[in-house]
Amino acid sequence: MTRSGAQIPPLASLRRPRLGFLGVGWIGRHRMQAILATGMVDVVAIADPSAEMAAEAGLLAPAAKLMTTVDDLLAEGVDGIVIATPSAMHAEQSIKALKQGVAVFCQKPLGRTTAEVQAVVDAAEAADRLLGVDFSYRSAEGMRRIRDIIRSGELGRIYAADLVFHNAYGPDKAWFYDPALSGGGCVMDLGVHLVDLALWSLDFPGVSSTSSKLFAGGEPLRHCAGQVEDYAIATVELDTGTAVQLACSWRLQAGCDAVIAATFYGTNGGVALRNVDGSFYDFIAERYRGTSRETLASPPDAWGGRAAAEWAARLARGDRFDPEAKRVIEVARVIDEIYAR
Repeated sequence: MTRSGAQIPPLASLRRPRLGFLGVGWIGRHRMQAILATGMVDVVAIADPSAEMAAEAGLLAPAAKLMTTVDDLLAEGVDGIVIATPSAMHAEQSIKALKQGVAVFCQKPLGRTTAEVQAVVDAAEAADRLLGVDFSYRSAEGMRRIRDIIRSGELGRIYAADLVFHNAYGPDKAWFYDPALSGGGCVMDLGVHLVDLALWSLDFPGVSSTSSKLFAGGEPLRHCAGQVEDYAIATVELDTGTAVQLACSWRLQAGCDAVIAATFYGTNGGVALRNVDGSFYDFIAERYRGTSRETLASPPDAWGGRAAAEWAARLARGDRFDPEAKRVIEVARVIDEIYAR
């Protein structure tokens, strides 16, 4: 029974949950591979409006039924659902699953606004079901080492952080460029990772102020009605006094495929994660002491599907709603402030 009094069916199995996958493009299939590799779950249903995509994902889980809608998938009696659909659908689909007693692992953003994110978290808490959001960069070994060092206090007071995510390419699907469907441009797509990494690494301090500038095609966004931003910079001041600077973009002429970095400066040293040779996947983490540096982590590191695999393992252990999921609301609030909404 939920806190609202509604009846919710129990998990079918604590050892081998039955999973469904909703949306099986590249990311959905990649997360499926990572989850299957745990050996702790069964994939019983795959739903995608593209029969071709569903069939390709079906090669990874030959026993799964192929279908097209979330309703078809939920009718299979799954214990958990992995969502990798367009952003506009995330909140509605997550809430529908949670209200039926189904745990959820969703691609970011969980919702386009704080209100949508809050509604999903509330549904998960009411249903007492495990909710995960794919903030995948948290799972990079280097990022985890950095967070541990920051939280140990070894760096003294962290007074500044600089985070960037510049992508030399842009999304290849039209809905990304429709603000009603995407909720925003590069900030919603890439900047959300930066906001999450900053707050997560620093143990989610309060936010005292946020300022930003957004551009589309080189022009301030206020002159580009109906467009989404392709370049953004923001400054977030935390209650601790830490100044966080964020920058992200699509199609930036940066001389490489991507520029990704998260650097934290403390009174006793610094730490940084940065991509290697423009890679989207290879990262090195370093600790700074004056002019010297120490390597904390380096490639190879198969971090991309780690968050999904860990969610599946928790589901198999019988984990229910984790209050830590509420932190995603704090990330959403900062995103709304960057968009001044």
